[in-house]
Amino acid sequence: MNKSILKYFIFVVSSIFLIALDQLTKYFATKYLQHNKPFVIIDNVLELTYVENRGAAFGILQNKQLLFYALTIVVLVAICVLLYKIDDFKNNIFYFVFLILIFSGAIGNFIDRLKNKYVVDFIYFKPIDFPVFNLADIYITIACIFMVIYLFIFDREKK
Repeated sequence: MNKSILKYFIFVVSSIFLIALDQLTKYFATKYLQHNKPFVIIDNVLELTYVENRGAAFGILQNKQLLFYALTIVVLVAICVLLYKIDDFKNNIFYFVFLILIFSGAIGNFIDRLKNKYVVDFIYFKPIDFPVFNLADIYITIACIFMVIYLFIFDREKK
């Protein structure tokens, strides 16, 4: 298989899997958590609770849906351009994985915004009273954290 085709195949298949997982967990959160008490996984640490987030991360910019649509489209286009520019994804595997995670997270939350006009959040980490979040948020957060670490520590060593 051509390297370019393989790159896009892996990107699409991975993204579909991650988006499906995100949407499936949001479906179950809506079905089993909405209108119910939180489901405690670890007492005073981790619980599942249903929240409708009409804002961005941490609930900021409530009800600014058009802004979120526009920003998401810009991010998705930028990711597609960056993906296109990766000639040898095996030598750029970290960037490739970061792009998959950010793309999947953006699409996962974008689907919610288009479908519901809000994002379904359901994971609550109690010890630090962190805002409720979902798998798409985890994808984006992990990608951004590891991208910063990679850029400042490992990528610097190459130069």
